[in-house]
Amino acid sequence: MKNLRIVFMGTPEFAVATLGALLMNGFNVVGVVTAPDKPAGRGRRLSKSRVKEFAEESYLPVLQPDDLNDPQFEASLRNLEPDLIIVVAFRKIPSKIWRIPSLGTFNLHASLLPHYRGAAPVNHAIINGETVTGVTTFMIDDNIDTGNILLREEVPVMPNENAGDLKTRLMKTGARLVIKTIEGLASGTLKPVPQSTFLKPGEIPKTAPKIYPQDCIIDWTKDNVSINNLVRGLAPDPGARTFLKRKNEYLVLKIFESLPAQGQAYSQPGTIITDNKTTLTVTCGKGDLKIITLQLEGRKKMSVSEFLRGISLKECEISANKPA
Repeated sequence: MKNLRIVFMGTPEFAVATLGALLMNGFNVVGVVTAPDKPAGRGRRLSKSRVKEFAEESYLPVLQPDDLNDPQFEASLRNLEPDLIIVVAFRKIPSKIWRIPSLGTFNLHASLLPHYRGAAPVNHAIINGETVTGVTTFMIDDNIDTGNILLREEVPVMPNENAGDLKTRLMKTGARLVIKTIEGLASGTLKPVPQSTFLKPGEIPKTAPKIYPQDCIIDWTKDNVSINNLVRGLAPDPGARTFLKRKNEYLVLKIFESLPAQGQAYSQPGTIITDNKTTLTVTCGKGDLKIITLQLEGRKKMSVSEFLRGISLKECEISANKPA
């Protein structure tokens, strides 16, 4: 099993834990495929992916194709003679690539498939108020996140944790699940099963599409638990946001940490309640939301007490939308 020739494909921090687990467990990683370097920061200097940084530190060969259909990339991959390709947080892979290894290509996904297929499974699980999520390994096919399932492992969602916290825990659990998956495939004891096996009759899988800026805007007419879930599900990045109207100025106000609070006798959602010193609460359609950590446009992330020392909210109001 340890002689299997493995090619690893991944890009962000989430994928690094699995690559590290492969090396720590003595697997033969013969190559790493990751995204091309991209300009980043004010100087627009080329930045390496976290997977590339780790691969180089581990003296692993790295391939960075712009196009996965490029014949030169295909030839380079075939020259590595992989028995197995493992994919974690990468892009859609053409069939001529995932069909290369004799044992096939499998993917680690940060949800309990078939639920939460898509680009943002961790975020959407929290936004939807799930109390349990997990990780899944599955064989790649021609569609996105629809292949036959190999292994799944449940992970509880803690009441106040955000997407970043949960992703860290799923990353570690997922790395262990990948090792178990390789062992099962190598020994022939693990048989893929259709995703429909895990659905109740008539049940429709929940989805996890990419999150866009408009998805981050807080609708204060919703209940405080739903809004708090949105805050948790978008923290630490990209952050749930609203607009702070100050005279004729509209500033983006990001909220990174909050707690549902008992409702006040205010009928208008979006009303600011503050002692101008240490507390800041906003009314919701049902209940209120106590703000703990936030960031005003042009400033750093800070606690409410720090925020209130630098701004007077007497002439400010919350606005759901910024005028065009």
